[in-house]
Amino acid sequence: MDDMNFPTPDVEIESVSPDDLKDRIDAGEDVTLLDARMESDYDEWRIEGETVESINVPYFEFLEDDIDAHVLEKIPDGREVTVLCAKGGASEYVAGTLAERGYDVNHLEDGMNGWARIYETVEVERYDGAGTLLQYQRPSSGCLGYLVYDDDEAAVIDPLRAFTSRYLSDADDLGVDLKYAIDTHIHADHISGVRALDAVGVEGIIPEASVDRGVTYGDELTLAADGDEFEVGNAVIETVSTPGHTSGMTSYLIDGSLLATGDGLFVESVARPDLEEGDDGAPEAASQLYESLQERVLTLPDETLVGGAHFSDAAESAEDGTYTASIGQLTDEMDALTMEEDEFVELILSDMPPRPANYEDIIPTNLGQQEATDDEAFELELGPNNCAASQESLAGD
Repeated sequence: MDDMNFPTPDVEIESVSPDDLKDRIDAGEDVTLLDARMESDYDEWRIEGETVESINVPYFEFLEDDIDAHVLEKIPDGREVTVLCAKGGASEYVAGTLAERGYDVNHLEDGMNGWARIYETVEVERYDGAGTLLQYQRPSSGCLGYLVYDDDEAAVIDPLRAFTSRYLSDADDLGVDLKYAIDTHIHADHISGVRALDAVGVEGIIPEASVDRGVTYGDELTLAADGDEFEVGNAVIETVSTPGHTSGMTSYLIDGSLLATGDGLFVESVARPDLEEGDDGAPEAASQLYESLQERVLTLPDETLVGGAHFSDAAESAEDGTYTASIGQLTDEMDALTMEEDEFVELILSDMPPRPANYEDIIPTNLGQQEATDDEAFELELGPNNCAASQESLAGD
């Protein structure tokens, strides 16, 4: 859509930065968005929030000089409207046509691509291990990552390739050396940043079990086996094998305080089991996931925090603003964690969401079987992650 050449509006249109829009939404302000993308794109992925009113009217509805009356009736009058599109070109044009008709409008700078570049850090205040633990949050896709640092060392877990420079600059700002870049598994929703960080001197670590899936660069990185430990200052990161979401799914226990579970367990759901072997292999993977949760995760002390690699719109943040919860809390709130195996497997297979967008290209890219430029990688991972089973069927009453 934004590759088209739209005429420059005759009126000056104010732009709103993605960060400013996010701040307004976080502050609970009423926000009205006019999303000018195609309906299919809008249905798959859009900006949402408790105080956000979102309206979808595709840009082509505004290309005629005489805009249809029924189109204008969809646009709220008497309040500010922020127009957005994929990259910012169409939204400026649409905002201009509305401004000429007296509407109070602005447009989102860089569109949904700009929204996808928002990446925030929040401290995990309940973490009581050595050093400090931060959670990275990408609101556009619900991706989460972790940075633990102590003394003069740091490690990042589940880094994104699009933010390689961010991890390095954050480490510089904190006065620490980024020692490790660690992946929990072969991701299906975003391009991993482990190899990009390894290429600039950070030790890249991937689960040993993931090599059997077809990783082409296993001999270039450190392979983490169950029970292996990695020291970051006085903090110890312990490798915990938790297969199910994938055969190589691995969690990392950060100094006995927080288990970074990757896509195995989230604060609102559990993993979907069909992204490696498809529908045919999903039942066996679901049983494997059940065993991992019951034998490797839920056997940890109740006060142990869980931090997944994703959050969805159904997730509620903790008081510190992170998407973390204790094992005791999750056991109390999530019926799926207290079921018998047969019931668990039947439940998570019964109502899975669509698979992540472009996962058939993202997985081989992360395996090293195909290449993608930085721009191509960024485009591939736009949209929702969809790595969890249905939240509605898993939550308790």
